[in-house]
Amino acid sequence: MASEKILKQKEESVNNLAAELKESTLILLVDYRGISVEDVTKLRKDVREANAEYRVIKNNIIRRALNANGENGLDSLLEGPTALITSKEDYLAPTKAIYNFAKNNDFYKIKGGIIDGKVMTAEEIITIAKLPSRQELLAKLAGALLGNITKLAVALDQVRSQKENA
Repeated sequence: MASEKILKQKEESVNNLAAELKESTLILLVDYRGISVEDVTKLRKDVREANAEYRVIKNNIIRRALNANGENGLDSLLEGPTALITSKEDYLAPTKAIYNFAKNNDFYKIKGGIIDGKVMTAEEIITIAKLPSRQELLAKLAGALLGNITKLAVALDQVRSQKENA
């Protein structure tokens, strides 16, 4: 049987993880089977640049931390090797990084997760990862607005030139 000291350490790690998960906007579970250390190192760097954290934690500790926060919708996903990605800021950039990595690695799979407090399936997360980023959407909006303003300027110039000729 485990000593009290070890049990206290485990309980403390569960409580720390539960507090961190409660503050996170993104909790993502992935199956990392069959990828090399070099690939994981690159992925960790990409995830870190997206202001998120990539860790491998025992499934039992993740399960207990989620249950401590009242989230038990991911319990069925906590089987086999599981990596945990968390972010307290934007959830789109880390999700895109994981999705792009999973696209290029057959064995790497998104299991599911929680985004802004909502339990989501792998398919829903992949759909979100395919969405354009905020900057891309703002650029498209600016382009559309600029195009309309240009058309208006050309039309007004045509009206002016027609009045001058008349």
